[in-house]
Amino acid sequence: MLTASLVQAQSLSQSDVKNLLARIRERRASVPDVHANFQEQKTIHLLNKPIVSSGKIWFHAPNEFRREISGNSPSITVSNGRDLWIYYPNFKSAEHYTLGKRSPVDAVIAAINTALNLENVENTFQISGTKVSNGYELQLLPRSPSMKRMFQRFDLRLNTELTAERTDMVQSNGDQIITTYSNQTRAPIPESTFEFTPPAGTETTNPLGR
Repeated sequence: MLTASLVQAQSLSQSDVKNLLARIRERRASVPDVHANFQEQKTIHLLNKPIVSSGKIWFHAPNEFRREISGNSPSITVSNGRDLWIYYPNFKSAEHYTLGKRSPVDAVIAAINTALNLENVENTFQISGTKVSNGYELQLLPRSPSMKRMFQRFDLRLNTELTAERTDMVQSNGDQIITTYSNQTRAPIPESTFEFTPPAGTETTNPLGR
């Protein structure tokens, strides 16, 4: 089995990686929307057991997204590229962030953009990759100071459609987040999906100030 997997996997040269990224960008330019289900497992060094969650995500390149987590602790995270809201229905509370101010959510934004968009990724990461039987596996090591503050490494698996299937992110503090995507569609997404207004009666906070 090991021999078979080695035969199927083929290392990509830097030229191959560059060409692959160019193909991905061409696809994003022609089809900027993606809607998918996701499952996420967070391993936090302060907790004994991983935190598992699932839900749906909507993404419009380059930086608009909506992420809804279902289950016993639901939440809705919405970004229009400038502002980000996190809404907790069970508590009728919402947090509002202005992006780009080194907020705690910057790592989340960077991870989603890296996985689903790969915009200017070679400027912030050193990239190596492998061609496998059902797509590609990319290994991203942060090169810019801003990314080094967020990640130790970021591994990304793409399917033959050049769409993210799985990400494995190790944050700078050693915490690990593994996300898998499924049932992906490329239908256009209404712009209203990426806007959020807190429902009446919601307690809203600005953790980083205005």
